[in-house]
Amino acid sequence: MKKFIILVLDSVGAGGAPDAAEFGDAGADTIGHVLQHRPDIDLKNMRELGLFNIEGTSFYKPVDDVKGCYGRCMETSKGKDTTVGHWEIAGIISETPFPTYPNGFPEEIIDEFTKLTGRGVIGNYPSSGTAIIEKLGQEHVETGKVIVYTSADSVFQIAAHEDIVPLEELYDICEKARKLMCGGHAVSRIIARPFVGKDGEFTRTANRRDFSLDPPRPTVLDAIKDSGQEVVAIGKIEDIFTGNGVTRATHTHGNTEGLDITLNEVQKAYDGLLFVNLVDFDMLYGHRNDPDGYAEALKEVDDMLPKIMAGMQDQDILLITADHGCDPTFKGTDHTRETIPLLVWGKNTKEGVNLGVRKSFTDIGKTDTEYLGVKTDLPGESFVE
Repeated sequence: MKKFIILVLDSVGAGGAPDAAEFGDAGADTIGHVLQHRPDIDLKNMRELGLFNIEGTSFYKPVDDVKGCYGRCMETSKGKDTTVGHWEIAGIISETPFPTYPNGFPEEIIDEFTKLTGRGVIGNYPSSGTAIIEKLGQEHVETGKVIVYTSADSVFQIAAHEDIVPLEELYDICEKARKLMCGGHAVSRIIARPFVGKDGEFTRTANRRDFSLDPPRPTVLDAIKDSGQEVVAIGKIEDIFTGNGVTRATHTHGNTEGLDITLNEVQKAYDGLLFVNLVDFDMLYGHRNDPDGYAEALKEVDDMLPKIMAGMQDQDILLITADHGCDPTFKGTDHTRETIPLLVWGKNTKEGVNLGVRKSFTDIGKTDTEYLGVKTDLPGESFVE
């Protein structure tokens, strides 16, 4: 029995994307800048897997006796968001960028949204989620109108107080928005952003939900599932792929829960893919320009790695990576175009192998399918050998 475990540290970019300037992100370097800000953070376990042996990074400080295989991946798709990144990992290259709305959504979209949901709208402009809730939260409480906003990414976000708009209604509103935002307005994600508290003390809750587009074609998840193996999704993976190719899923309320569930899951014996997303890096720290919180979150994962590795089955492989960057020290609060780290380890894998700079995230999907004995015609170059 063997599993291929993909642990996505959401937004933990490795800097150095050759086309970063085209996205306005020249100089962005999530891991590098976080470690520069917090040199006291010792990521000893990721160091042993080869994190600091990744050539071309600002944090390149190679050590001897590396236990893992290491490298980084460039992104081929035209984008820098969660959907695009995860889809590319799973074998889909997005040639056309998803639509963005730097001036807010068109009037006809907002009018139709209001008709479908029965809720008025306030906001409708790009903003940090915490900032717009602080500014408009009380008006929402008093009027019942939902807060609609976007960012530099292709997202339609809907914020509402849980006492004013119950979660089930908010999720239903998002489902209606998902059906509305199609065709030329097919944003990558509709995101439910519930919050609680009172004026001046509003805080977002962990009941966020993402409503993504269906992948345009089958992914490695579908191929593995169709082969009769398990595809276990932890965190928002099921949402990103709208359930396609997933045999079992568990939604989480943060990194700590996600890591605990991952530890429990790796100890089970089955053939297939275990696909995990740890969202706190992006949601709580990257978008909020909080390098201290980001550093502590990296340390939490690093501290859990020995338990996860010890719990793995003999033929399991663990691959640690990301889906884009979100440099908490960079200008603005949006995702950043970066390469992503690649750390690979198993109880029977080679040690100290430099995987180099991979041309595409699709190499990850090509590798996991080959390792699991599943043939696909999806793009990518496997590094199993």
